[in-house]
Amino acid sequence: MRYFLEVSYNGLAFHGSQIQGELSTVQLSVNRAVSTILRQPVETFGASRTDEGVHALSNFYHFDAEDGLPGNFVYRMNAILPFEVAVLGCYLPKGQENANARFDALSRHYRYRLYTSKDPFLHHRAYFYPYKIDRVLLKETANLLLGRKDFTSFSKRNTQTRTFFCTVEEACWTFGENTFCFDVRANRFLRGMVRALVGTQLQVARGKMTLSEFEGLFGRRDCRLADFSVPGYGLYLEKIIYPEGYFL
Repeated sequence: MRYFLEVSYNGLAFHGSQIQGELSTVQLSVNRAVSTILRQPVETFGASRTDEGVHALSNFYHFDAEDGLPGNFVYRMNAILPFEVAVLGCYLPKGQENANARFDALSRHYRYRLYTSKDPFLHHRAYFYPYKIDRVLLKETANLLLGRKDFTSFSKRNTQTRTFFCTVEEACWTFGENTFCFDVRANRFLRGMVRALVGTQLQVARGKMTLSEFEGLFGRRDCRLADFSVPGYGLYLEKIIYPEGYFL
């Protein structure tokens, strides 16, 4: 039977989510925990890859278990996994044979968090950004992201993707008293894409790039023109959206 695990994790404890040999990653920790409980090697497959330092409030992995799972499976997983990873639930998809955590997802929702005044409780949980910015320009840059576009300029090199087209369904900036954040939801994301979008939009908001220059990046298709410098620890994978009624 095929199962879906919903997990959350603190990305600072790992070298990213996707397995990379024996490096400490979220997937390696999940694989080892499932294999320990089922007493046989088990390989999981992730819904969305996150880079080193990036957190997740909700990510999914699917795996197969021919003989089913013990009734206390989630409890045992959380007892085995490092403190920085938690299993939120274990689900059965309706389409057992072809269910896939990555390819069946309709969209992913990411949030990048920033704060403007020194706060020890936000250290390495959001990006400290005490600079003067133009909020109106930020909102205008976000509007330019909507729809199906070529995001080559906002993707890191050495990626194995076949296409750089993504459809952004939601993109907006919201502001609090000491915090502000960027929310973006799309059918797919490229390597480093959200951080590049955040960093480059901030360049516009600080007057280091014009709105017209930002819009022109889509046609330039050159990642050297984008700003990938914002740290990973400000980025959160908020949610993976599957079709309604996808899980039993």
